[in-house]
Amino acid sequence: MAIRRQRRPFPLVPLLVSLLAVAAYGRLISDGTPSTPASTVLASPLSSAVLRLNNSSSPATSEEEKCEQSYGFLPCTTTVLGNMFLVLTYGFLMFKAATFLSAGSELLLEIMGPGLVGGLLLPILGALPDALLVLVSGLSGTKETAQSQVLIGMGLLAGSTVFLLTLLWGTCVVVGKCDVGPNGLAIDSTDTKGFSLTGAGITTDVQTSYAARIMAISVLPFVIAQFPKMLKTHHGERLAILLALITSFALVLGYCLYQVFQPWIQKRKLAYAKHKHVISGILKHAQMQALGRLLNDDGTPNENIDFDKEDAVGKIMDDFDTSGNDIVEESEFIEGMKVWLNEAKHKVPASGAYSNKFVSDYHARTREEHDQLVDKSDEAVESVENPGLYIAKAVGYLLLGSAICAAFADPLVDAVHNFSNATHIPSFFISFIALPLATNSSEAVSAIIFASRKKQRTCSLTFSEIYGGATMNNTLCLGVFLALIYFRDLTWDFSSEVLVILLVCVIMGLFTSFRTNFSLWTCLVAYLLYPLSLIVVYILDYKFGWS
Repeated sequence: MAIRRQRRPFPLVPLLVSLLAVAAYGRLISDGTPSTPASTVLASPLSSAVLRLNNSSSPATSEEEKCEQSYGFLPCTTTVLGNMFLVLTYGFLMFKAATFLSAGSELLLEIMGPGLVGGLLLPILGALPDALLVLVSGLSGTKETAQSQVLIGMGLLAGSTVFLLTLLWGTCVVVGKCDVGPNGLAIDSTDTKGFSLTGAGITTDVQTSYAARIMAISVLPFVIAQFPKMLKTHHGERLAILLALITSFALVLGYCLYQVFQPWIQKRKLAYAKHKHVISGILKHAQMQALGRLLNDDGTPNENIDFDKEDAVGKIMDDFDTSGNDIVEESEFIEGMKVWLNEAKHKVPASGAYSNKFVSDYHARTREEHDQLVDKSDEAVESVENPGLYIAKAVGYLLLGSAICAAFADPLVDAVHNFSNATHIPSFFISFIALPLATNSSEAVSAIIFASRKKQRTCSLTFSEIYGGATMNNTLCLGVFLALIYFRDLTWDFSSEVLVILLVCVIMGLFTSFRTNFSLWTCLVAYLLYPLSLIVVYILDYKFGWS
């Protein structure tokens, strides 16, 4: 007999009240025991609206039950605040793992160039944190435990895709906006119309729309897995899951091979690396020529830099002349240097944010990028002194990031599950909101920095990366999830969650596949889809009883 997850009534507005109360007072939930009556804990007029637990439905609060330590030594707890702390801690570790994987992948791609490594290996490594979290959500424990915890994996799967295509997409439109010209195209590096909903916006190239179409096609496995539910029949459910599983990994392979034989996505990443090399060269020159220091003791840019401004202006006119008057004023120059310094510090975090050494490291790191990128017709550049060292560094980042992912994915899933039990907040909503922030924050920061350059080229790269991330979620991560469902004989009971993913992917896919100009008002469409997704799941699951 199929095992189905039990849905508990979930009041959405009281959830917000409850979370605020947790932050303010540290204690909200009544366990229903005589020693802690609910009336003493919640004596306010809001007491009828808060979430409450009882001994019969909350084994996590039972005195007889104790938490199980991950690997026998990592901390665990059954309290609300304790599990909140563990979710934040393990989430931060997963964020660092994603950062290491991103840095290693980028460095390896810059050194080795487009090809098999960039097309086959690096896309999979980019999706590794999400894939591991999805895997461990239903890998351990009994079948009943796996059926309960696998909802965390679905929450992460849906949350990551929705986060990329709504909040991150909309934010990149805002930070990348430029003035829209008479021909409807955004004018590079010109932003004088403020937050005009129609007068400001972004422009991408046609290849970015191709990436959006690929993302839209990637939802096919969801449709296949959901097909028996659409027909309201239980016959053929396992066959549908198997077909969706095969389709998912076939799409992963096809997407990777597409990047190998049509490596325009990889070439875009390398083109931006070439731009970074130009920045690093000028920063290096400024560091050597400045009478003072580029950074103050607290790590902030030193505005009192003194060097040959006329020479610098000739090199950085395109990026620094924000007014468009063909003159880089002193204030524009100082602000431009601040942006470059912050970008360099973000790209070379290991050097330390409070030292001048990062400028030298940034310059050294980008020298081999330039050598790999320039065409034969370009001017001669410095050669890579020790490419083996940089490859070893890239591999080290990848191994470290993979090790952290493997070590802390299971404890993070356990912490989310325990927090859900302690608060009676469904684990789907916790993982939908919290886990994508841990696994996608590093890429989100990079995407926002790229978009803030306010150029068509960098905006095109930014949105191509967003669509690529959603594509890997819909194929590789979904394939891992479907493998869990099939081989552990779990129940595919995620109609509302699948509907949300299809809704966001189809809307954003159609919206971005056939156009390259996006006015500022389009960010509002993306932003609204995020809360709409949560509301749809809430209404369908807890009002209409979808299962």
